[in-house]
Amino acid sequence: MLAHHSEHCCLQGVVAVTTIKITAGGYEFLAEANPDAPQTVEAFLKLLPYRQKFIHVRWSGEGCWVPLDDYQLKLNDTLIGFENATSHPSVGDILFYPGGYSETEIILAYGSCCFASKMGQLAGNHFLTITQGKENLRKLGVKTLWEGAQDVVFELA
Repeated sequence: MLAHHSEHCCLQGVVAVTTIKITAGGYEFLAEANPDAPQTVEAFLKLLPYRQKFIHVRWSGEGCWVPLDDYQLKLNDTLIGFENATSHPSVGDILFYPGGYSETEIILAYGSCCFASKMGQLAGNHFLTITQGKENLRKLGVKTLWEGAQDVVFELA
């Protein structure tokens, strides 16, 4: 049995991936940490369990986001910058935007999405990918759009 590590580890040639359980709007999802954003993943894991609210995006299309104002995600007192950043998340991709042109935020794509703010197009760190429960992403997005903010909890699976 592997002990939990905030980074990927190898045991006899097998890579262990950190899995996060996400509960939002009455739905449960499992997401895998993205190895291409190791600093973002490690810093985020230190926040778990992480409780927030999803609201529907305003500028990005089909997505839910967590506005974080001027929050600064840090790892060992070092600010998390850009790594594995994209403006075009696929369905089930979760991005962390470290701030700069717009406020800090987390965004989850449930459909067609081009990450943006009133300042224009942005790019965020793709650090989690939903692997189970994708069939309920659109339901969560539509519920958030029509019913308003939804509680969301990120925790180790």
